[in-house]
Amino acid sequence: MILPMYLPLMLDEEPLEGLKETPVFFGGINVFLQSKLSLFRILPVFMDRWFNSKGLLRWAAKNSHMTSARTHGEMCLDMLNVEESGFGKEFEKLLVWLEEIGKPEVVVLSTALQAGLADKIKERLNVPIVLFFQGEDSFLDGLPEPYRSQCWARMGERLSSADLLVSPSHFYSRYMEKRLGFPEGEISVMHNGIKLEGYEIAETLPEYPTIGYLARMCREKGLAVLVDGFIHLRTKLGNTNARLKIAGAMTAGDVPLIKELKKRIAVVGLEQDVEWFPNISREEKVSFLKTLSLFSVPVTYPEAFGLYLLEAIACGVPVVQPDMASFPEIVKVTGGGLCVSENNAACFAEAWSSLLEDPERTQTMRVQGRQQIESLFSAPKMSRQFLELTRAFNSSHKSENLS
Repeated sequence: MILPMYLPLMLDEEPLEGLKETPVFFGGINVFLQSKLSLFRILPVFMDRWFNSKGLLRWAAKNSHMTSARTHGEMCLDMLNVEESGFGKEFEKLLVWLEEIGKPEVVVLSTALQAGLADKIKERLNVPIVLFFQGEDSFLDGLPEPYRSQCWARMGERLSSADLLVSPSHFYSRYMEKRLGFPEGEISVMHNGIKLEGYEIAETLPEYPTIGYLARMCREKGLAVLVDGFIHLRTKLGNTNARLKIAGAMTAGDVPLIKELKKRIAVVGLEQDVEWFPNISREEKVSFLKTLSLFSVPVTYPEAFGLYLLEAIACGVPVVQPDMASFPEIVKVTGGGLCVSENNAACFAEAWSSLLEDPERTQTMRVQGRQQIESLFSAPKMSRQFLELTRAFNSSHKSENLS
């Protein structure tokens, strides 16, 4: 069972059976209003349901840039101290649903920022808690003080309630252990996996050499580096046939950067050779990837994983990534690309140029990368890894109940 938190689930695939009827818990609008005014903590249930309507929540998500960093800090700290915060009504809805309808044997919290829920869930349901890390550092580091320090400290304290801590990469496991002061090995590793249906190597190569990007269209994901790299490839390295395709999530807060980059592209007369594909579906994503020669997302922060790399490599598209964060780990294991030593436009342009001039090398990356994704990063592989990680403590938990 997947329980939506804060916002309705937006899945690439068709929702699982029954998921459409599952309510949203801690709806983003309800949480925001209840954190600001105590009146909203005693509103009747039908009003909560209205604020949790999918259309309203999706609108709020598209305009998320309108909330301040301070507001995020206050709400994050409240969620880590949920028993003492004004979110008691919201938490009780979740607990009652789990007790009466869900009745789980294990509860998985999808982010360490939900660690404040662990104690009460264990107390009420008497089940083990698995808690995943998914890049919490960049969010926490973006909060203003004193919330940044307070949230880091409180999250570290509340993580002790989990029976199992899991990171999507070896890099991020070690990174968060150091940030939190945990002993090495405290956080287990389970690589993310993807459903491979539809992802396959294109039968024909693109008509023109094409660089692709698939991630949120924001500065932190390196979109400006990507655009400058493409301009360098065309104007300095002489690859006059190259094209650039940019796809991914775009919110209202991303529009100013995109306008800035489009102007930069227009100044050098390349606007006809750059295409933009905002907010595409799964089918559109797969089709998009099959039109690429190479793939890059020049992230500027310590990315915990990078699921977009699996998607590109699964479609036989060699990747070029910064030599940092989780990227060397994925690239080394799959053989589906290379990493550049410096995360700047010139380095990316030179790497793209080198691969575009070496079709034998890129063909090897295409075939080997796809094979390794099937072997190591599929959804069934991830399922088996999860069962292996949880089997020991789950058996122990059942034994304690019997005794």
